[in-house]
Amino acid sequence: MSPSVDAFLARQGQWRAAFEKLRAIVCETGLTEDLKWGKPCYALEGRNVVLIHGFKEYCALLFHKGALLTDPDHVLIQQTENVQAARQIRFTSVQEVIDLEDTVRSYLREAIEVERAGLKVPLKKTADFKLPDELASALSASPTLQAAFAALTPGRQRAYIFHFSQPKLPKTRASRVEKNLPRILAGLGLDD
Repeated sequence: MSPSVDAFLARQGQWRAAFEKLRAIVCETGLTEDLKWGKPCYALEGRNVVLIHGFKEYCALLFHKGALLTDPDHVLIQQTENVQAARQIRFTSVQEVIDLEDTVRSYLREAIEVERAGLKVPLKKTADFKLPDELASALSASPTLQAAFAALTPGRQRAYIFHFSQPKLPKTRASRVEKNLPRILAGLGLDD
């Protein structure tokens, strides 16, 4: 058990009991425990398998390659529509962790086998994502912008696509595109 995870747990309030129970279950597997991204993370030979994290309404066990798990009990949740690989089992109390203890152990065993087998989640390519109309119009109107967008890394392209697609109103989407044109032309990502 990692001292950094001990320190993390000592600072927890609302989800501490659930985190401690989840930790006890995960530690039975022999995975290596560490604190990554500020959360307890468990790895097999340096490859992340599962993470424990909390939110306002729930805490969760996040399987890094959860999309590859069979999910016979239908408990895995895709956090957002843009998350491709990870899946969560969510809990709202330590009692829920206790009630799902056997399920959690089963899913952990499968996640470890997925990692041992070296399986990879087939990820969508940037070209598979639909461009918002406002971005598509701006790109078709400017060959310079089109070249600059094409020169961005796939991750930067996806970040812009997601950012521009979020608003419901076309006016807001157009405003986001217009505001970020100089960044795209400069070869910068959304968060650079």
